[in-house]
Amino acid sequence: MSEVKDLDFIATLFSALGHQSRLLIVKALADKEHCVCELKEIVGSEMPTVSKHLSVLKNAGIVDSRKQNNMVFYRLIYPCVMEFIKCIEENKK
Repeated sequence: MSEVKDLDFIATLFSALGHQSRLLIVKALADKEHCVCELKEIVGSEMPTVSKHLSVLKNAGIVDSRKQNNMVFYRLIYPCVMEFIKCIEENKK
């Protein structure tokens, strides 16, 4: 049963990565944590759209957040995701 739960978690993680904007967010967070306003500029979308993408990533367990004063900063929980992304980028045909 544990293996099924692990696979379910991984499937949820991959599903959350299944959008270009969320991949941009993950790539940005691989370098350092960012506030929502910085991620808005990186993604090039409006704040509500970026917040929705961050919510998907957070619910999937890929990112975490912390509040500092009135700003929310996000960080990547699984930096190893970048190894997979880089592998795909380097080996695409």
